[in-house]
Amino acid sequence: MSSSTVGNEEKLYPSPLASHDDIVKDPSVFWDTLRRFHLLLSTKFMIPVIGGKELDLHVLYVEVTRRSGYEKVVAEKKWREVGTVFRFSATTTSASFVLRKHYRNLLYHYEQVHFFNVKGPLYSPSSDSFSGSKHSWRSELAIVEYSPKPVTHTKGSKPQESIDPSSNLSGRGTIEGKFECGYLVSVKVGSEVLRGVLYHPEELVPPPTVPQNGNAIVPYGCKPHHSGRRRRRNKRKWDPNYPKPNRSGYNFFFAERHYKLKSLYPNREREFTKMIGQSWNSLSPEERMVYQNIGLRDKERYKRELKEYKEKMKTMQNLEVAAPRNLTGSVLNGSQRMA
Repeated sequence: MSSSTVGNEEKLYPSPLASHDDIVKDPSVFWDTLRRFHLLLSTKFMIPVIGGKELDLHVLYVEVTRRSGYEKVVAEKKWREVGTVFRFSATTTSASFVLRKHYRNLLYHYEQVHFFNVKGPLYSPSSDSFSGSKHSWRSELAIVEYSPKPVTHTKGSKPQESIDPSSNLSGRGTIEGKFECGYLVSVKVGSEVLRGVLYHPEELVPPPTVPQNGNAIVPYGCKPHHSGRRRRRNKRKWDPNYPKPNRSGYNFFFAERHYKLKSLYPNREREFTKMIGQSWNSLSPEERMVYQNIGLRDKERYKRELKEYKEKMKTMQNLEVAAPRNLTGSVLNGSQRMA
């Protein structure tokens, strides 16, 4: 079974709800078809919020499909370029990663149907595709050439019909699925339909022994995949005496507003971030300066306490180093007296 059907055996891509051109030209068509699309797939749909503002998924879809789709943007690392269109505030960090995540969760399948006209079982991009691997998959036609090897026989064995090695059979087939090392394809040669596997040539290694029953497809081994894990930073051991990190003016405003909203709307906590962001943006410069000054005073407090903490730690280290020396000197003096 191909990887395209794993976890999605019962789900198939629906027919397009509108043409790609209409979706690009008319945002209302986009929003209507996107909601209906998620309803058909029974998937969760919610407009994400970035920097206190709702993300315009229509603009995101248009910009990504203009660059040939999700997998092309991932492969060519153009998410930063896509992000410049939204003009996020300077406080919005990791915008490229967030855009890629939301597109993958909310728009990838929608793109497959309305931009690429994909049909059949749902296909989710692999981890390689998400990390920018050059191998991508899309249901499309493939030209496959079949070159049968000449059949030979040894003395004493039953003669078999020999095939001219120069004769090649060509057929047009379809890529039906993708896995880590290549593609699952079906090819029609004459009246016969052949099914098999195409491997990425640069990743082939000597094949393993094929089972005697010949029924199972045993893929060639691939080069080991090294996931792009970030190096783990050496975390500082928790010290109860370490000074509490400072908070920005917005952090103080957020805490104050969150406390008030929680008492007013106890069942709407998911909306608090958006509501607080809108309130912060609506503040006048004078009102905002009050919280920013609080943040500056807290920053000075953190610097002062951190300096005192470091001096205290340095003093303790000096005492720990000096203690063994004093103990050694006392032992030597006692030995001399005994002598």
